[in-house]
Amino acid sequence: MVRKVHVSLKARRLCMTTRVAQSRHDGFTLIESMVASVILTIGLLALTGMQSFSLRKNVDANNQTLVTNLASDMLERIQFNRRKAANYHNINVSAAVTACPAAATDVMANGDCTQWRTLLLGSNLQNITGTVILSNPTPPALDPLGLNRNTVTVHVTWNEAASGEVTAAAKTVSLAKVVAPE
Repeated sequence: MVRKVHVSLKARRLCMTTRVAQSRHDGFTLIESMVASVILTIGLLALTGMQSFSLRKNVDANNQTLVTNLASDMLERIQFNRRKAANYHNINVSAAVTACPAAATDVMANGDCTQWRTLLLGSNLQNITGTVILSNPTPPALDPLGLNRNTVTVHVTWNEAASGEVTAAAKTVSLAKVVAPE
């Protein structure tokens, strides 16, 4: 047997007005939709700006890695030919100028310089130049400690390409290493 629940007339009217009030607020109004679309548009524009910034920084990081590898390559070449490291002093290579050791003095140093120049110019970076300097002691002086060691510093300089928001800037990577024969 089902029990009958007695509901007052006031409670019935309250329930009906609540349902009517709920049905009037079930959807979105035009103003709410326009505000939501403006907020979404601002968010998408911010994402587009971040995408451009991220792409520019990724290109900069790629160039930095490339130049660091080129400088490291020359240091490894000098380390391999460390008995004649003094022959690499004052190497200066760029698109306009090439100052390599004479082939008659050291064929290997001349070949390393020529190959390094080809790698630098093949990187397609703007105004790229590479220099090698030996110091501590400055050649041809002898090492005061008698260890016959040299500090080799490789500098690679290039210009970053300018874009709409960023001006062109010269950047430099310098790597230094102490090289001594066995």
